[in-house]
Amino acid sequence: STMFLVGLSGGIASGKSTVVAVLRELGCAVIDADVIARQVVQPHSKAHQQILQHFGTEILLENGEINREALGNIIFSQPEKRRLLNSITHPEILKEMLKQILKYFVLGYHYVILDIPLLFETHGLTRFMKYTVLVYCDPPTQLVRLMKRNGLGVAEAEARISSQLPLDEKRKWATYVIDNCGDRESTRRQVLRLHTQLEDSLHFLWARLAVGTAVAGLGGLIFLLIRHFIS
Repeated sequence: STMFLVGLSGGIASGKSTVVAVLRELGCAVIDADVIARQVVQPHSKAHQQILQHFGTEILLENGEINREALGNIIFSQPEKRRLLNSITHPEILKEMLKQILKYFVLGYHYVILDIPLLFETHGLTRFMKYTVLVYCDPPTQLVRLMKRNGLGVAEAEARISSQLPLDEKRKWATYVIDNCGDRESTRRQVLRLHTQLEDSLHFLWARLAVGTAVAGLGGLIFLLIRHFIS
């Protein structure tokens, strides 16, 4: 069987969620790294316990879940804390992503979209992608959308945008660019064209799988981890 990976990214308020919604409507396999990141830090998980050990109980909500805003405020201003958090969560996120990739591999999907907000900032991940896609909008549009969406002033919105790699820089590295400066219908047409190109692609990524077995519950659960992808 053949399958390849497509990395999808964007910037804050660039409209990536709009593109993902269209891809899902088309029946594409989409793995959302943000959703997984929230799942792996749920109470009683390994990552949740490790985060509490290093950051304390003051970052908890009343229901025991991690207050993402409080934790975000800590790591935003302290790079060493951000690196520590990444060292805790990234291995767990990767394991869950690999499980989902395997699921789509077994189901026979032609390609899988990995929705990763910091794909281009994390250069190590791009080598596993056959193609990369950037959801782009020009800086003035991005600023206005962020201010409107989050109810922010100009200075605060600019600070959040500047904390990320500029979209114009990411654009240089992307295989495909979805220009989301216009209306939703324009964006939808671009996504449809992209989907057609990917479905017709003959550049496959051969998957080499290492098999590991873990028993759980009555019947046992098999986890297959993807060791390596080569083009």
